Amino acid sequence: MRRADLVIIGGGPAGMAAAVKAHELGIRNILLLERDHHLGGILQQCIHDGFGLHRFGKQLSGCSYAQIFVDQVKDYGIEVECDTMVLDISKEKVITAVNQRDGLIKIQANAIILAMGCRERTRSQVRILGTRPAGVLTAGAVQRYINMEGWKPGTRAVILGSGDIGLIMARRMTLEGISVEGVYEVMPNLGGLRRNKAQCLDDYEIPLHLSTTVVRVHGKRRLEGVTVAEVGADRKPISETERYVACDLLVLSVGLIPENELSKNVGIVIDPITKGPIVDDKMMTSIPGIFAAGNVGAVFDLVDYVSQTGERAALGAHQYLTTGRDKDAIQEVQAGKNVSFVFPQRFCREKQEGEKASFYLRVRKTMKNAVVHVLCGDEELYSKKITFATPPEMVSVQISLSDTGGKPITIDVE
Repeated sequence: MRRADLVIIGGGPAGMAAAVKAHELGIRNILLLERDHHLGGILQQCIHDGFGLHRFGKQLSGCSYAQIFVDQVKDYGIEVECDTMVLDISKEKVITAVNQRDGLIKIQANAIILAMGCRERTRSQVRILGTRPAGVLTAGAVQRYINMEGWKPGTRAVILGSGDIGLIMARRMTLEGISVEGVYEVMPNLGGLRRNKAQCLDDYEIPLHLSTTVVRVHGKRRLEGVTVAEVGADRKPISETERYVACDLLVLSVGLIPENELSKNVGIVIDPITKGPIVDDKMMTSIPGIFAAGNVGAVFDLVDYVSQTGERAALGAHQYLTTGRDKDAIQEVQAGKNVSFVFPQRFCREKQEGEKASFYLRVRKTMKNAVVHVLCGDEELYSKKITFATPPEMVSVQISLSDTGGKPITIDVE
């Protein structure tokens, strides 16, 4: 059985940031496991810019952002195993993995950071009726086919869902000569970032149809068209508004889900809202010594935040390996007025002087000139003004937390 002080599962922006930070903190016996052929995660197929503005002060492509961390991992000599799939984790932190070279592998870790990212919702999860023809793909799959494999998956596309990848692929497909008939969104509001709507739809005159969805696909061997319909306040299709749209490609951009089969199997407590592990401000889960970072904990809109959580997990792992953590010092962070969730959901009162905790949240509705209030009972610890807040865009706050007497923290947005 192999042994390592720290094993990181996932070589995307969270996992690589965690590995680099852990090395800088003095942890040397680090093993980074990645199931793909190369490090980088989803960023490998993101050739568009818009990454790294917060972290590096400039707009990079996803590939360029990832390469910075790939180079650091290589320069630090951190051990990496690609083409390696993790099958199971035990509560004793024994990892079972498999690859072509070594076969079945057992690794005893002193600490583990989960950084497996997230996956896309599929057609079966949004319950679209009809046959099962070729040409119904997720936005991420279309992105990989075009950007990495050099394939053109269709000639006329309909996009269901206004998530960021779908918006970005509307522009990308247009540039590749694929006619995009429109983007259909079941909700009454945009699902992705406003800047992506402006740059990817408005600039290319691609229509966005809100409160409208795809109800049926048509075709046998190959997709021939879809039926779309407006939806009411109950989100159910209105039959008299149905119309047929000819297309040979249906692109699904209907949301992301944290990749948490490993987390669930080991018995980590999962948040019913984020669908990821409940963690404290150092990203430690309900099992001591196992941490979760990036999109495996909550789906982020900015990769900069993903890397930040990876670094926080490395700090937590270093503390756990050197001094341990005091369970009695853990307090709850609650989502208050107009807040759908807060991540992390807990914090530890064991803080060094001047240390701050970062929290990320999503609002329930679109608001202008809003104020974030961080409350401990009736006492306001922090407030922050926001010019414009929408559900797809995360709000980040940094708070200096002292001993709050065991009282939970509540975050409101008004």
